[in-house]
Amino acid sequence: MNMDLTPAADEKIASLKTLTMVIYALYAVSLFIGVTALIAIVLNYIKRDDAKGTWLESHFTWQIRTFWWGLLWVIIGAITWIILIGWIVWGVACIWFIYRIAKGWLNLNDNKPMLLQ
Repeated sequence: MNMDLTPAADEKIASLKTLTMVIYALYAVSLFIGVTALIAIVLNYIKRDDAKGTWLESHFTWQIRTFWWGLLWVIIGAITWIILIGWIVWGVACIWFIYRIAKGWLNLNDNKPMLLQ
């Protein structure tokens, strides 16, 4: 982890933390307006290298995994929708997605990295 405590490093962390918060917000809004998730994932990939070596790197990984796993579950739900199982898949996926956003946002607020398993 980058332990540089210079004012420039502090500014970089503050800027990345703000961006990470915005990305969590975009994912949250995507529950109502799906296109914001696409904006969020693009931002994740564009700024991922800037977060390397900081405690925020784990948040970027958490957000990227949330997007791709969420997309997978939405697709599985769509495929199984015709046999009504899809509704259950979508419901569980929605709860899981909300959990991931809330857990990440709370850890970010407490300046904690995400524990990735």
